[in-house]
Amino acid sequence: MKTLLFACLFLVSLAASAQDKDFHIYLCFGQSNMEGNAKIEPQDTCGISGRFLVMAAVDCPELGRTKGEWYRAVPPLARCHTGLTPADYFGRTMLENLPEHVRIGIINVAVSGCRIELFDKDNYRSYVDASPEWLKNTVREYDGDPYARMVELAQKAQKDGVIKGILLHQGESNTGDKDWPRKVKGVYESLLKDLKLEAKNVPLLAGEVVHADQHGKCASMNRIIDTLPDVIPTAYVVPSSGCTVAADSLHFNAQGYRMLGARYAERMLSVQSRTAQPKETR
Repeated sequence: MKTLLFACLFLVSLAASAQDKDFHIYLCFGQSNMEGNAKIEPQDTCGISGRFLVMAAVDCPELGRTKGEWYRAVPPLARCHTGLTPADYFGRTMLENLPEHVRIGIINVAVSGCRIELFDKDNYRSYVDASPEWLKNTVREYDGDPYARMVELAQKAQKDGVIKGILLHQGESNTGDKDWPRKVKGVYESLLKDLKLEAKNVPLLAGEVVHADQHGKCASMNRIIDTLPDVIPTAYVVPSSGCTVAADSLHFNAQGYRMLGARYAERMLSVQSRTAQPKETR
């Protein structure tokens, strides 16, 4: 009996030790700018540290990736044929500023063209049912429920490391929706509850859409995005001013994603280093 007890205790201890507190995991979600719209260039696939990992959100046989497994974070980081995303240079910039024993893991679940309602765990089905077929096709890659896929992957990742933050880039499809901050709050609070996380330990970073200084077609949405910290005390806005854009004035180009990703990292590092200082809102 004692032998069995000791064996059980050993297995419990082994399972607990498998979680690496120095493996920092970040959830990324949103629409096309988080999914990644720009063409991946040679510089984006070079010099990627083995400390920077991505958990595959879908099966990608052509990339040698299986859903739910970790891989070196060579783009694409969302799905099999997506492009460069802010998450790419978020991870790189984080590692440049953290001790060498720290690793970064990304989970990216994003759907081009979606409204924030897609991530409402209780009401997403009515939104999907009323959506065009092209959006439904992307949603099917997540077995019909991107929010559930994000939670599924995050729960698996929690066995390996610690979730340290959530990155959001979404808003173009909700342009003018003054209720957007409340809707985002609902998604954020659902994630915290389902993953047994505390807001004070897991800040939410939301990036602005293409800025007015780049003639962004949805730039007016930034006025609403900028109010998010008024609704969520642990939310922070990442400015997009100066981030270069594609010809459609809706998406960033590769350089713009590099700039925006670095800004996400700079804001996250600032938040994490802050103690009792007043919270920034911009």
